[in-house]
Amino acid sequence: MGGDTVAVLTRSIGLFRATAMVVGIIIGASIFVQPSEITRHVPTVSGILVVWLLAGVLTFFGALVCAELASAFPSTGGVYVFLKETYSPAAGFLWGWAMFWSMHSGIVAAIAVVVGRYAGFFVPLGEGGVRAVAIGAILVFSAINVIGVRQGSAVQTFFTVAKVAAIIILLVMVVLFAPHRTAVAHPPPSPPAPAPLHEVVLAMVAGLFAYGGWHMVTYAAEETRQPQKTIPRALMIGIAIVTLCYLGLNAAYVSVLPLDQVIHSQRVAADVATVVAGPRGGAAVSIVVIVSAIGALGGVILAGPRVYFAMARDGLLFRWIGVPHPRFQTPHVAIILQAVWASVLVATGSYRSLFTRVVYTEWIFFGLMAAGLFILRRRPGYAPAYRTWGYPIVPLLFIVSSALIVGNQIVAEPRESMTGLLLVMAGLPVYYFWSK
Repeated sequence: MGGDTVAVLTRSIGLFRATAMVVGIIIGASIFVQPSEITRHVPTVSGILVVWLLAGVLTFFGALVCAELASAFPSTGGVYVFLKETYSPAAGFLWGWAMFWSMHSGIVAAIAVVVGRYAGFFVPLGEGGVRAVAIGAILVFSAINVIGVRQGSAVQTFFTVAKVAAIIILLVMVVLFAPHRTAVAHPPPSPPAPAPLHEVVLAMVAGLFAYGGWHMVTYAAEETRQPQKTIPRALMIGIAIVTLCYLGLNAAYVSVLPLDQVIHSQRVAADVATVVAGPRGGAAVSIVVIVSAIGALGGVILAGPRVYFAMARDGLLFRWIGVPHPRFQTPHVAIILQAVWASVLVATGSYRSLFTRVVYTEWIFFGLMAAGLFILRRRPGYAPAYRTWGYPIVPLLFIVSSALIVGNQIVAEPRESMTGLLLVMAGLPVYYFWSK
């Protein structure tokens, strides 16, 4: 490829598919298997619902910030582009560096492990079998995305529609049948004392992990039609849909199961379905979890390589990583590299170690991204097509919340947090070596 050739991607993602990406990436497996984490920290029905609502509001604030930046810089790469344009190429490089080695590849690997675990619900699998299924899922969906973004986003749209429909069906089942099934209820426990602040923060972190991935639709800006309008609308509509789904599901969980059972449940959605509709209902919801995780996996695999593609095009990675496929016009090399490294993470890491570093490192960059609005608003020539609602209060609240989340993680998981921070900082000498 000649030095003066500009790589161009095909614009084939409209509002519906972009919204499906937002919803499909966010609603993965966490909402079906991890509400016990929030209930453990905030063991009251009102507290649980408030935490889920606050997590949704904070995610919405981040989306508003991201929407303005996406309208100002509608180029492939998302947060990478925002940090590069606001601060320096080094800041953008650190985001991409952390994405590949930890954050994004770790999310791909973690979701794939969930697919493998729930496949084991129907076919007995040992640990090696779970890892093999997970790696197989990564390779299959990576191959789909190599063939074309239209095919990849179409598959993503299908799984998103399927999982939202399944959530609605589960809610309808609870409304229609739960009062009869749960008539002989456990006696209500005595009201617990209000949770201390640090427990509320831990619950918020667990909730925000379930909302993770909201920013990824910006990675494919150059493959989105009218991205200045489409991406902000997709973010707002998508997060509103997700928040409603999460509130509805958690209300259903706590209306059917005692809080103590919710706290100790590893498959709370399946347990609820079993109470409401019997063992077949539990099996059906297990299939829903697999479908949901597969849908999220497809969206995450689609989104990440666009950042590595943009970095290569900017000269921050090998140029051949940024060469589109001659036939499919997709960033196939970046997709393949991501698939290989995510498979390595599956083969060598545990589920918990995969996601504990993700929350900490991502929210460092999210805070920097929001702080960048105050810099850009004072920069001559800055003219976004969309401006964040509630400025400056909304970005300030988001920045403070990001700092609280990062500080909380340092206290709660000091070893994992320092490992993640060192991994991020290791990118600086690599960047300066590369730039010279």
